[in-house]
Amino acid sequence: MQKEFQVIRLIDGYRSRGHLFTKTNPVRERRQYEPTLSIENFGLMEADLDTVFNAGDIIGIGPSTLREIINHLTSIYCDSIGVEYMYIRKPERIKWIQNWINVNDNHPNFNPERKKHILKKLNQAVSFEGFLHTKYVGQKRFSLEGNESLIPALDVIVERAAEMGVKQFVMGMAHRGRLNVLTNIFGKSAKDIFSEFDGKDYEQEIFDGDVKYHLGWISDRMSDNGNQIRMNIAPNPSHLETVGAVVEGIARAKQDAHYQDDFSKVLPIVVHGDAAIAGQGLVYEVVQMASLDGYRTGGTIHIVVNNRIGFTTNYLDAEVLPTVRMLVKLP
Repeated sequence: MQKEFQVIRLIDGYRSRGHLFTKTNPVRERRQYEPTLSIENFGLMEADLDTVFNAGDIIGIGPSTLREIINHLTSIYCDSIGVEYMYIRKPERIKWIQNWINVNDNHPNFNPERKKHILKKLNQAVSFEGFLHTKYVGQKRFSLEGNESLIPALDVIVERAAEMGVKQFVMGMAHRGRLNVLTNIFGKSAKDIFSEFDGKDYEQEIFDGDVKYHLGWISDRMSDNGNQIRMNIAPNPSHLETVGAVVEGIARAKQDAHYQDDFSKVLPIVVHGDAAIAGQGLVYEVVQMASLDGYRTGGTIHIVVNNRIGFTTNYLDAEVLPTVRMLVKLP
């Protein structure tokens, strides 16, 4: 019986701290955190690895050997996708997440058509960056290189949300990757963006050279399933994370004006830079107000774009950033 409780503690350890031991850094080994998830830290030994424990029921695999339980937990919590959720205060939400990631051990298995679509969006992102790099050498590009996966990620968020009834998206982001997102997610003409690079659209002296990175854009998009959606990317000032509060305000205004009975029709998305999110307190002020009646928008998806070149952030400092928690309204 005592061993069973020790295995339960091991399971809770993976759920609470497994994200610290993931393989999420393709550049170098991650920092080593202590204590580790070694079985010895939970009062277990190698001799217990082939012992069957009923604690396997907790993670949905039934009575299993300790070795099988560890392999299952490692697959879910310590591979290429980190999951941190045990801080949530509502047990039903924790249970919902646990059931969801147990379905496929947190390893999505896409069919060939889905894979081709992801590859298509990746190709669009890479091709766009490659052209800018070749055509506009020496100009400020705020490239998305190293984070091209942002494009298929945003695409699937928009498509899936549209399936679930979202009618409008309000998005805010800083400079890095903005032009790529405008072209491949919002449908802004690449020709127009290249004209802006050539300086044809802004000949007045009042415009700075990177004005194209500050402009907003509104477009109507038809999702793959035929849902008509409105896309709005907010203009942003040079003080990067300021746009987060603006996005929440725009989203709340749209909800109050058009969807008072169902805030889920408008989805805010805020894309953060890895250095800016660490240095600007506005991010946390916005998050703190997420549940207040006068300011709530029903949940915001936060994405941190980190291609390891944040201008002010040493990678050792970046790895200990407070987690930006996805304030997604769960069933």
